[in-house]
Amino acid sequence: MATIFTRIINGEIPCYKIAEDDNYFAFLDINPLRAGHTLVVPKVETDYIFDLSDDQLTGLILFSRKVALAIRSAIPCNRIGVAVIGLEVPHVHVHLVPMDSMEDINFKNPKLKLSAGEFERIAESIISKVIL
Repeated sequence: MATIFTRIINGEIPCYKIAEDDNYFAFLDINPLRAGHTLVVPKVETDYIFDLSDDQLTGLILFSRKVALAIRSAIPCNRIGVAVIGLEVPHVHVHLVPMDSMEDINFKNPKLKLSAGEFERIAESIISKVIL
């Protein structure tokens, strides 16, 4: 059975897509720690990040960098934090979280509750900065 991320990539589940190429897909986390919290996933369904080939891992990091630069340009913050936890969904995913302090990337923090309109505005602002 396909993971929720594969179903998002395939268009079976809606998302706020940020960027896509032949191998990777980025979309807003619907339970964000901060506005602009984005997930980046490889299109190939792989459970554990270190099971990716060298080329896949390199591609994931380089694609994530492009998305992170767009987020930082669109969302006021000091840095984009990066987390790869990998237990929530059995599909490799990189969290890109705008942050001003270490506390901003604490996954125990309450998640933001944003309206569809807020998600759309955030996505549009990031999309306008993406350079693939």
